[in-house]
Amino acid sequence: MTKQKIISIEDRIPKLKQIKKKKSNRRLLLLLSLFFALILLVVYLQSSLSKVSEIHVQGNSLVTTQEIIKQSGLQTGSSIWAAGKGRAEEVLLKDDRIKNAEVTIGFPNDLKITVEEHKEIAYAAQKRGLYPILQNGKILSQPLSGAPLQLPILYDFKEGKALDLFVKASQTLPDEVYNTISEVYYDPKKNNSLHIKAFMTDGFEVSATLSTFAEKMVYYPSISTQLNPEVKGVIDIEVGSYFKAYDPEQQQKIAEEAEKKAAEETTEEAETP
Repeated sequence: MTKQKIISIEDRIPKLKQIKKKKSNRRLLLLLSLFFALILLVVYLQSSLSKVSEIHVQGNSLVTTQEIIKQSGLQTGSSIWAAGKGRAEEVLLKDDRIKNAEVTIGFPNDLKITVEEHKEIAYAAQKRGLYPILQNGKILSQPLSGAPLQLPILYDFKEGKALDLFVKASQTLPDEVYNTISEVYYDPKKNNSLHIKAFMTDGFEVSATLSTFAEKMVYYPSISTQLNPEVKGVIDIEVGSYFKAYDPEQQQKIAEEAEKKAAEETTEEAETP
């Protein structure tokens, strides 16, 4: 049999003591690290570094910076870790003008509120001035204070179905078409509660229904370019698509020319073998 080396207990004791000592040192070091970390945390929480020093706002134009800070409920001097960022975002989103809101912590102890506002798509003309209409279909309660943008002015519109349909059209129409709309009058009829009259920047008037306004106005450029720019009138796209001049004499002339053209086309078709 192979002889096995026998290690006595006396030989093992120094090694066991050394291992135990190392474990005790590691445990002590861990406890000391935790102790000093807690001290540093307490010192930090009691210092000004843990308090909100400034609140910055970006992305706003419709809502003032002061108004956003007030609505958010955030305050300088409060704990930056208990400032209530989530609650502030929820409160800000209740404002019809604000589409998205985010509160983040900046270095070393600032708060930044980033907002995305609903865009203005038109103005509602009322007695006290022009009121911005937003892309969510809301009409602001405060009139425009500065210079208006190059946007359509709407008359006799209120929040509801008619306005929602126009807002939808504003978001689907090409810019080159939408930008030629100057004024729009809500003009309901007995047989069409969604009828409107739109006045264009090129001098023509459009008679339409909001239910098909977006899809039919896409063809406005091709229709208007076929008309005599010196003869103004109404382009009716409510059902089909036809033009009627304001001046009866001009309208009569247009009708005669149309009849003549139709007769010539009929003759050409008859002569074609």
